[in-house]
Amino acid sequence: MIEKEELQTLIPHKGKMLLLDRVIEYDIEHSIRAEYNITKDCLFYDPVLNGVPAWAGFEFMAQAISALTGIRKRAKGEKPKIGFILSIPLMRMEIPSFKNGSSLEVYVKESDCTDMIYTYEGEAFLENKKVMEGKLMVMELSDERFKNLIEGAGIS
Repeated sequence: MIEKEELQTLIPHKGKMLLLDRVIEYDIEHSIRAEYNITKDCLFYDPVLNGVPAWAGFEFMAQAISALTGIRKRAKGEKPKIGFILSIPLMRMEIPSFKNGSSLEVYVKESDCTDMIYTYEGEAFLENKKVMEGKLMVMELSDERFKNLIEGAGIS
């Protein structure tokens, strides 16, 4: 198990942007299972829903992917790289929100890799019931490519 303090060394998200509390288990080559306790402190918390809208589930999945990538990089003695969500070709939600006080478990598995483009299949569970599933395509960038992208976009 990897707790939040160690997670902060594996992924670039910090503060309220960090949407994982722990990694429950992982297979360094293929998959990861992580958990997040939904609270009012969550970046996506909506007081009207008294929780987090289910559409934000893709970001929980993306951060689980980031954690798996960070674990892989650490095993090679490398530092984590910035990743980007390129597309979400499939996302199905069974509920409108993740309620305050609930514990969301996210599972993602790598299903394809071409050059720097990775495809992951993900699922989210509340109380052992699958409430969301989806597919995410992500890209990992070297520090130099990330810097060039930011400069090219005029972002400082």
